[in-house]
Amino acid sequence: MAATQSTSMPPSNVEYGGDEISALVLDPGYSSTRAGFAGEDVPKSVVPSTYGVLPGADESSEPRYLFGDNSIHNPLPKLEIRNPMSKDSTVEDWDTATKLWEYAVTSRLTNTRPSNPATNGLNDPQNGDLDADMEGMDEREKPLDEHPLLMTEPGWATGKSREKGIQIAMEDWGCPAYWLARNGVLAAFAGGKASALVIDVGAANVSVTPVHDGLILKKGVMRSPLAGNFVSQQIRLLLTSSQPAVALTPHYLISSKSAVDAGAPSSATYRTFSTPPHESFRQNEEDRVLTEFKESVVQVWGGPGKLSSGQAGTTNEDVVKTLPGRPFEMPDGWNQVFGAERFKVVEGMFDAKMALTVLSLCRSLKTLLMNPAQDPDTPAPQQSQTIPALIQASLSAVDVDVRPHLLGNVVVTGGTSLLYGFTERLNAELLALFPGPRVRLSAPGNTAERRFASWIGGSILGSLGTFHQMWISKKEYEEHGPNIVEKRCK
Repeated sequence: MAATQSTSMPPSNVEYGGDEISALVLDPGYSSTRAGFAGEDVPKSVVPSTYGVLPGADESSEPRYLFGDNSIHNPLPKLEIRNPMSKDSTVEDWDTATKLWEYAVTSRLTNTRPSNPATNGLNDPQNGDLDADMEGMDEREKPLDEHPLLMTEPGWATGKSREKGIQIAMEDWGCPAYWLARNGVLAAFAGGKASALVIDVGAANVSVTPVHDGLILKKGVMRSPLAGNFVSQQIRLLLTSSQPAVALTPHYLISSKSAVDAGAPSSATYRTFSTPPHESFRQNEEDRVLTEFKESVVQVWGGPGKLSSGQAGTTNEDVVKTLPGRPFEMPDGWNQVFGAERFKVVEGMFDAKMALTVLSLCRSLKTLLMNPAQDPDTPAPQQSQTIPALIQASLSAVDVDVRPHLLGNVVVTGGTSLLYGFTERLNAELLALFPGPRVRLSAPGNTAERRFASWIGGSILGSLGTFHQMWISKKEYEEHGPNIVEKRCK
């Protein structure tokens, strides 16, 4: 029987023709953080970027941090959920981000940081005989001191954040070598292309990145917030505006439930907590239900044209009303078959005027629920933020000679791009925008390849023998300081 590769050990040099040096690839994002060994097909460690904070027993106690799926979904008293990343997918809280990334690596890939022998309880001093000098222990206890680290970043990351990344890798983790690569470039590499137009549709942002000969064309990098979280917010508005309104009750609040007919009120028994978790915990659990809805119900109108357009006196919206609906059951048992609504919640990514807003819902309900200007979570999207507009703006910013080559190598990546019908609609939009040049879309059908494209590109790059001369070594870092990352990692 063939021997299986242990997921907690780096692959041996033999398996990669002597090219593998057990490099680690770390790909942080707003929704999840991916980590694994270079040369492998998929990241072995995928942890949520959100983390839990439990307040201390009293004011003088330090708060406790919880990382990983098993910890952050347990409704502990006063548990607060936070995210170290800002909404533009760059790091906001470096201290916690460092702890989160270290957890992602050490929990599945390497050993955790050893504790000091003087304080681990196994070497209690007797008669004062444990008085050895522990100077230099820190150097030997760095969590990644045996592994070069390849890290990813968005195309709009600032110089300050790039320098902070190498500082953490070299000083806190003790990495012997480091490299920083752009998400767009790595996604292109994962698709086997040195030049491509990379459309990355993630949780917090949708970005369009032109890549030419392995380098991003910075002036052509465009992004907007009309991504996965935007679709989740559209679903919230849809449920709120239903008559009657649909309650979004997360799983942890349900004790038991009974089956009910479609559209009938739910029949459930709810859990109560003497000290409930923080409100952010419920918000996070509601987002999980909305993610289930996106994955099983939401569908993108595939074209031709937009959902609001049509011909011969009918619109495409009338067409989708004739299509079979898709059922969905809420955690409390309420269920319904969704028809045209499942197309509307995602149409705003392509056509801003079709996006649901508080104002549009108030008009449809003929009431004023709130002042739309006071609702920061549902601002009306602009047409310039839609995916077709981003693509047009990106290509307009690059050299005219490069455009046909980029359109012939369009790479689609990101978890939200897995929405049913998304690639068909994107292809139809590209053909409508650019009828002249040949448009070729590359969107892997494999879910992992689409979700982890930038990590896979980093895995390919980090395992190449020809790439080894590119690493920034510890010695170079000590000579030139953090600024070397700006000079070397273009």
